[in-house]
Amino acid sequence: MAEDANRSRLGRGLAALIGDVGEETAAVDRVRAARKVPIEFIRANPRNPRRMFREEDLQELADSIRERGIIQPIVVRAVAGVVDAYEIVAGERRWRAAQRAELHEVPIHLVEVGDREALELAIIENVQRADLNPLEEAMGYNELIEQFGYSQTDLAKIIGKSRSHVANTLRLMKLPDPVQGMLREGQLTAGHARALLAVEDPAKLASQIVDQGLNVRQVEALTQEQSEKAGRAPKQRERTEKDADTRALEKTLSDALGMAVSIDHRGSGGELRIRYRSLEQLEDICQRLRG
Repeated sequence: MAEDANRSRLGRGLAALIGDVGEETAAVDRVRAARKVPIEFIRANPRNPRRMFREEDLQELADSIRERGIIQPIVVRAVAGVVDAYEIVAGERRWRAAQRAELHEVPIHLVEVGDREALELAIIENVQRADLNPLEEAMGYNELIEQFGYSQTDLAKIIGKSRSHVANTLRLMKLPDPVQGMLREGQLTAGHARALLAVEDPAKLASQIVDQGLNVRQVEALTQEQSEKAGRAPKQRERTEKDADTRALEKTLSDALGMAVSIDHRGSGGELRIRYRSLEQLEDICQRLRG
């Protein structure tokens, strides 16, 4: 029960951990009042899912901090066995920018969390702010699964996303290295990347996307066209063999599901095929079958 309550609290993000305004009694168990510490007391979190920090963004933030200071404290936890050492839970970008701005002290919120909770919070905060690129998000999810035994359903509840979103994001790690590089650098979006998972040569199509500036809808149309070309001859043979009633039933089911349906009737039995184009569609089919 305690663990479930804690996960529910984590699922709300850092605001829940730190405590809402007026909840001072609840917050005091987890967080000490914000205070300033020397910037050299703080170190980066090696588990932070965010790996890329754009130079121009850091410089803009540093300029702002130089003028107005750090408005939102950096969330940290104490480093076990080390005096005056704190590891960042959330706010590494602010810490990096503060160093550029040559600040000697920064405000912190000190929280008491373990490795698992620290990673959860880092992922939640970055996902909520859209600070992670899709590949960093996938790597963060994968670390929670491999090191702490989370299921995709657990992750979906914690971060406030659908299970299919988690599954689709994790699949991005299967893309070839050149495509992952384009995704990491922002040349491709997550929508582009998901469409590339369905083609035989993702790297070739990824280069075409970048060269021609194709949007996600255009890429999906290309992948659909390639799929239809690959299966055109067999489909034409099927249509010549099927009677009007079978074709009418296929159309009725396709319209009802919003997906391609094929019926192969043989004697007293046969085969019904439903082709889905995304994990969201597969999940929709499963929900309908479960009633």
